[in-house]
Amino acid sequence: MTYSVKELYYTLQGEGAHTGRPAVFLRFTGCNLWTGLEKDRAKAVCTFCDTDFVKTDGPGGGKFKDASALAEAVAAAWPDAHMGAARYVVCTGGEPLLQLDSPLIEALHDRGFEVGVETNGTIAAPADIDWICVSPKSTASLEQRQGNELKLVYHQSDAPPEAFSGLAFDFFFLQPMDGPARAAHTAAAVEYCKKHPQWRLSLQTHKLIGIP
Repeated sequence: MTYSVKELYYTLQGEGAHTGRPAVFLRFTGCNLWTGLEKDRAKAVCTFCDTDFVKTDGPGGGKFKDASALAEAVAAAWPDAHMGAARYVVCTGGEPLLQLDSPLIEALHDRGFEVGVETNGTIAAPADIDWICVSPKSTASLEQRQGNELKLVYHQSDAPPEAFSGLAFDFFFLQPMDGPARAAHTAAAVEYCKKHPQWRLSLQTHKLIGIP
């Protein structure tokens, strides 16, 4: 299988349960809820996406001929000086499960990586992924209904937290929707978490401190 990657880089995880953890970010191209083109945003299932996942022109991006080639690129992004630390790769997108498959997961495991995925949950995740973060989007059907963390962008009028609170996840996060109303969304998320302590607040700290 040929893998199409928008960008691949080493940074800190900026949100959710692993906030602050060093990680290689592997961003795949493509999504099943939006083309990524602004002309199509208004009719997309997810109209609020803040990520560029179109083309393969980002740092470290490109076409990789097979799982071994892509896993080697991920391993090369991890600093040699950190060989003793637990390696972690975050597979994201777009929608990573359009491409992330068992051969690639195995190749990453062979190179010592713990494999995490950030998915919209519309595609069932392979069983051999180490960390599953599901971020439900609008009215999209949810096929992946269990995992490690559920991270809900807030506020979505057609995807309220109550619709997901009974699912089998270890952590439940509300993440304020970015954009012009971010301050209001943040205040609303804070109040919701205070009233419903099953939920925790997740902030996009990478944006707050200016790292990728």
